[in-house]
Amino acid sequence: MRPIRLPEPPSGSPGMPEIFEGGVYSVIRRAVVIGNGFPGSENQSIGLVRALGLSDKHILYRVTRPRGGINEWLHWLPVSLHKKLHYVIRQILLLTARGKKLVPLPTENGGSAGLSSVLEADAKQIVTMARETYEKDGPLLVVASGRDTISIASSIKRLASDNVFVVQIQHPRSQLNRFDMVITPHHDYYPLTPHAQEQVPQFLRRWITPREPPDRHVVLTVGALHQIDSAALRSAASAWHEEFAPLPKPLLVVNIGGPTRHCRYGVDLAKQLTASLQSILVSCGSVRISFSVRTPEKVSSIILKELGNNPKVYIWNGEEPNPHLGHLAWADAFVITADSVSMLSEACSTGKPVYVMGAERCRWKLSDFHKSLRERGVVRPFMGHEDISESWSYPPLNDTAEAANRVHEALAERGLRLRP
Repeated sequence: MRPIRLPEPPSGSPGMPEIFEGGVYSVIRRAVVIGNGFPGSENQSIGLVRALGLSDKHILYRVTRPRGGINEWLHWLPVSLHKKLHYVIRQILLLTARGKKLVPLPTENGGSAGLSSVLEADAKQIVTMARETYEKDGPLLVVASGRDTISIASSIKRLASDNVFVVQIQHPRSQLNRFDMVITPHHDYYPLTPHAQEQVPQFLRRWITPREPPDRHVVLTVGALHQIDSAALRSAASAWHEEFAPLPKPLLVVNIGGPTRHCRYGVDLAKQLTASLQSILVSCGSVRISFSVRTPEKVSSIILKELGNNPKVYIWNGEEPNPHLGHLAWADAFVITADSVSMLSEACSTGKPVYVMGAERCRWKLSDFHKSLRERGVVRPFMGHEDISESWSYPPLNDTAEAANRVHEALAERGLRLRP
């Protein structure tokens, strides 16, 4: 009798039964995002998940710290120690308040910050879920961002390495092998450059991190990951059409952040910014100004005082809905303060002119970030004599899509693939 020969399944063909490609155990259909409650960090993780096609198939967990009062001074502590210390302080306050009217203490999960409705990140719980659903749903993609998420993400990898693929965004500083992939901006490796080494005393150099060059599972980006892509911009353009379409052109959007450890400024920059904006108003049809949650009141007050009554200028009052996506979609040009890697990364992904205010005040790795933007031609300094009607272009930053491609490649090396 002639043996029966089954036809070989076509490799990678659409709709191919999973039994031919390693079964359910090789297909990732869902993700877990571990955040820290800060939009700048969580936006990076969600942006990557979106680029991977899993935006509707992920669960958000958060590592939360106690907030309010003295807690704002304890963020340098590990999360677990911070929570224990918060508990001790809480008990002391309750004891000293006996016989008096008790004042409600800040809630651990953020209270008014809206964190109480989000699942608390627990490594053992997530590991249990990954193991128990592995037979049915296959491996779990875990994406985390921010210092407070490092211990959770690394524990998940250690406890369930066969059931998960863990991506850590932002440099974890040490022991990179705790993750399947690390995605971080190139300027996080600035401390290894000769110029940076010269700025640090010899006896302190061994304490500066990172200590080693990136290895093969480190993906370097120019800026921060985010959720802005052509689809998001088209959707925002439609959603904000009624408000932005009638505005006189060109539309200049001004995003103002706040001073950081590596980019310090105050009212001096606010005065310089208002003077420069007043100088270029003649070339603008309209101007929209937004402040971030980090903008000091002394900075916003100067902007409001000097520009608040100008008929060409609209200053967002911070109330919902937030026009940020509408600004990105409808702006003809941007002026952005140098402190925010996230705001600059988003604006530079649009391909529109981006002018930076205050880059000369930045130092250390943030200075290196601005240098890389200038060398790529994606930003120009805001001097106060620009013609906003003049358009110029550049290859837009595409960090999120490029990082997603690297995730696909790394998964393939491990015999895994994504199926959104």
